[in-house]
Amino acid sequence: MRLSPAPWRNGFRALIVGATLLVSAIAAQAQGWPSRPIRLVVSYPPGGTVDAVARIIAPPLSARLGQPVVVDNRGGAGGAIGGDLVAKSPPDGYTVLLDASNHAQNPALRSKMPFDTLRDLAPVSLLIKVPNVLVVHPSAPIRSVQDLIAQAKAKPGEINFASSGNGSAQHLAAEQFDAMAGVRMTHVPYKGGGPALADVMAGQVPVFFGSLASSLPYIQVGKLRPLAVTGKARSAVLPQLPTIAESGLPGYEVYEWNAVFVPTGTPAAVTARLSKELVAVLNEPDVRKRLEATGAEVIGSNSAELDAFRRAEMAKWRKLAQDNRIQMD
Repeated sequence: MRLSPAPWRNGFRALIVGATLLVSAIAAQAQGWPSRPIRLVVSYPPGGTVDAVARIIAPPLSARLGQPVVVDNRGGAGGAIGGDLVAKSPPDGYTVLLDASNHAQNPALRSKMPFDTLRDLAPVSLLIKVPNVLVVHPSAPIRSVQDLIAQAKAKPGEINFASSGNGSAQHLAAEQFDAMAGVRMTHVPYKGGGPALADVMAGQVPVFFGSLASSLPYIQVGKLRPLAVTGKARSAVLPQLPTIAESGLPGYEVYEWNAVFVPTGTPAAVTARLSKELVAVLNEPDVRKRLEATGAEVIGSNSAELDAFRRAEMAKWRKLAQDNRIQMD
């Protein structure tokens, strides 16, 4: 007498067949990617540094992928609105996020995030790192980092610094400076880097950890006095200017950065292809030249390197926020 297979065996076989079909479907999808336009969500408004980077890389990336790459600005909440949109998009490689430093800073500053940064967004490539530049109004009696530290110690809370807003990269660069120098300056937040820069040049606020790209033209014509850059090494566009680390705060290192992410669950082959093409775009001479002219250090990492980098950044800003009780909500 023939016995029929046990029910669990039939179920197990069905599970294996289903898994095999799913893997095959994902592989086929990845192999045919991209077959339609790609939406590049920029987590900041038009006209800023992140938007400029997107518009530099989008045309050559489109050429390499054979499909239009459409820039879609979704600014607000320090990048969280754009991040949330991509985090909740289908993981098919057709909705991609170009994010900035707030990607790692928001989780430290905001107790209520609309998505989980590490769980919901998968890393693709770290594109660039850009140091801030510590500047003062030319009339300010501050000519070096040590001058600023000495005056801030002599007058706790009396020296103001501008930023592009609460929780912005410029705000946190100054908070990190205060923490490491053992001083206390007073934060004056603005609604954007432009208004902050304008008031510093007008002499309304003496100190600003500004974006190197936006501050450079005014440094060159003498409307701002630069004291130091915030990166690990000197900037190629201001090689005579020391770093904050070599000016008396060893270990100080702060960058604004741009990187690309996709929704978690995006096929690995798609992520790998996108990472490869982004690195190729960054190595195109015209693209590299345009990015480096803004003071950027061109990186072009793989996904694993970006993941390690963002985790280190998140730990750094979480510690600063906890130690200094900095919170956005």
